[in-house]
Amino acid sequence: MPESIKRCVITGMGLVCALGDDAASCAASAFSGKSGIKDVASFATDGCYSHKGAEVALSDDELCKDGYDRTTLLCIKAAGEAIADAGLDIDSEDRKRIGVILGTCIGGAASIDKYYTDSYEGRAADKNDILKMPASAIANNVAAHFGLDGITANIVNACAAGTMSLADACDVIRSGKADVFIAGGCDSFSSLAYAGFHALHALSEKECSPFNHSDGITIGEGSGVLIIESYEHAAARGAKIYCDVLGAGVSSDAYHITAPRPDGEGQMSAIRRAAANSCVDLSEIDYINAHGTGTSKNDEAEFLSLNTLFGSDPDLSVSSTKSMTGHCLGAAGSIEAVLTVEAIRRGEVPPTVGYEGDDFEVLEEKSGGIDFIANEKKAKDLKVCMSNSFAFGGNNASIIFSKEPRDIKNAGNTDPIYITGIGEVTGVMAEGASDYRADLSPELFKKHEVKTAFLRKLDRFSELVLLSGIEALADAQIKVDDTNSGDVGIVVGTSDGPITEIVNFQKLVIEKGIENGSAFMFPNTVYNAAGGYLSIFTGIKGYNVTIANGFQAGLQSVMHACEVIRRGEEDIMLAGGTDELTDIEHELYENAGLLGNGKDSGIVLGEGSVSLILESAKSAEARGSKKYAQIAGYATARHSVPYDKMTGTEDALSRAIGEALESAGIKADDVSVIYGFADGISIVDDIMNSAVSEIFTNGVEIRNVRTETGEARAASAALSLARAAKDMEGLTGDYAMAVSFGAGGIYTAVVLKKA
Repeated sequence: MPESIKRCVITGMGLVCALGDDAASCAASAFSGKSGIKDVASFATDGCYSHKGAEVALSDDELCKDGYDRTTLLCIKAAGEAIADAGLDIDSEDRKRIGVILGTCIGGAASIDKYYTDSYEGRAADKNDILKMPASAIANNVAAHFGLDGITANIVNACAAGTMSLADACDVIRSGKADVFIAGGCDSFSSLAYAGFHALHALSEKECSPFNHSDGITIGEGSGVLIIESYEHAAARGAKIYCDVLGAGVSSDAYHITAPRPDGEGQMSAIRRAAANSCVDLSEIDYINAHGTGTSKNDEAEFLSLNTLFGSDPDLSVSSTKSMTGHCLGAAGSIEAVLTVEAIRRGEVPPTVGYEGDDFEVLEEKSGGIDFIANEKKAKDLKVCMSNSFAFGGNNASIIFSKEPRDIKNAGNTDPIYITGIGEVTGVMAEGASDYRADLSPELFKKHEVKTAFLRKLDRFSELVLLSGIEALADAQIKVDDTNSGDVGIVVGTSDGPITEIVNFQKLVIEKGIENGSAFMFPNTVYNAAGGYLSIFTGIKGYNVTIANGFQAGLQSVMHACEVIRRGEEDIMLAGGTDELTDIEHELYENAGLLGNGKDSGIVLGEGSVSLILESAKSAEARGSKKYAQIAGYATARHSVPYDKMTGTEDALSRAIGEALESAGIKADDVSVIYGFADGISIVDDIMNSAVSEIFTNGVEIRNVRTETGEARAASAALSLARAAKDMEGLTGDYAMAVSFGAGGIYTAVVLKKA
């Protein structure tokens, strides 16, 4: 009989957005129908057709004086409140069991703006701003600020990221790898996002009006953070419990990079998956905090989805709190989660504001009988509530909260997981060059029947992801069609994401003005666009997440994908690592002082994308798949240091290796080869060599892929595992290991076994 899964409960909440500086004031405004949308104050919008925004009143110094990027500062503010609200005494806890998983869309956009504005206006650009730019820095810096050594991850699936981070935190707790998570989302108000949505003509001239006038969004900023714990941990310390987190659903539209599917198929898939994973019937859901952005296409698709799934159900209440908070991008889902949990606590449904006159008659016609809450809150005993988040790239996420505990059965898969396909795109060093760059000639895409019209939409980062993904599917002989499109998922791991496209767009805005952003470039500035393009091209409609977490993200993505299969959510996952290399990227690494001769003074940069097909034994056997190797075990660990530091991480590396060995049920002597390793940063080399010599006392062979491809960051991490898998048959022993590190003191190790 299936076993019940661990209860995950919410014990603390923190919130900062345009409605207020803490959860209590934000909730008071939201439930009274007070909007935080005002005229933009952060920068001039004189040349724009819209001048509305939902900004946080606090300055950076008022948020925190530690000098992080504003996105991180917003999160530290909300996280500090959530920790205090939960009564979580970090000093008395095992810090290795408290993790940080955060969602973001634009990462360190404020620091990107500052760095290039300084340069453009003739001031000396601060190299410290470079290390504040990547989304990879956020969770690590928040963890370092609070002195936490648990698992970190940055989920970067645009406007669905905040919701996905909460779901991921629960999954890690249920896997037994953590007790507590600081989970949520954060994004700052930025010229980049404002200019981008302005270029798409997606901003509302007035305050956004979701499910009403639907004439555009209003950009906001903020952070919503929830403390999620295993019930056992919360009960042991006598914590108050707001509610349970039951389950979540994630899906892909496989339709368009910015617009939702008009038929709502992807949205409905996420909602159905969330209900199934929560063991909840749709008829039991009392309230949905809808995505409700205020654009006509999003609102129409969500109206259709809800009416199709729930019919004319007057017992279902629906509202969009974005009408008051604005659209806070990667923070939206977690801000709405806090307000949804608050709705359960209060026994009240918050309204969608902005209705007047004939609007009510139109709403009644559109709602199809569903109880859409307009202008004023409604008293209601809420037992089961859902929050929806839909994003660029066609990513959809839904999550369910419950006032009372529910018995959720484990539909997981304990069968072995195999690598059944590999796709590699790596760089080479041309004569006279100083780094390794990939050949992305049009002929490569023609070979895979990628049409020119589709290819023109892609930036370099997306091209890399697409090529390796296509090749991995072909190597595994997987053809995606209507019979299996929902059974295949995607996890993209990256360190720097589409930084070239982000910088080029930001430079355009600085030089030409916010009103002159490029509608063509903007969609590719979000980290998850690459996974979205891969979904669209291949037709994959299953799970889809992008993780930005430093160099080791290529291995962490594999871990994440394995857990998706273990939970029984997908049969096949495409996972790996990708990082690009352009002149912009080279300049940033050089200005940050990280480049060198590859021996002891710094790294030699490379680029690439490596995708692996991970498949459950049942699926592999049914298809007659070739098996490169079995994923025998894995682990990730970190030691709390700032993102720009690599010191103090030998403990984390030793733990990652030791826990991976334990996960595989083997000893160090069973491993014959370790793949992937030091890359030229001397302190990293020393840490790795010291840890390995202490653990593998009888010696172990080390093979470093970076000697032939350069430091391709997340791609190098995934390549280490791919090469280990390809070499398995010829190894003398039965086991090999791939290891990679990341800034901020995080390490991941994966153990392979001969198939």
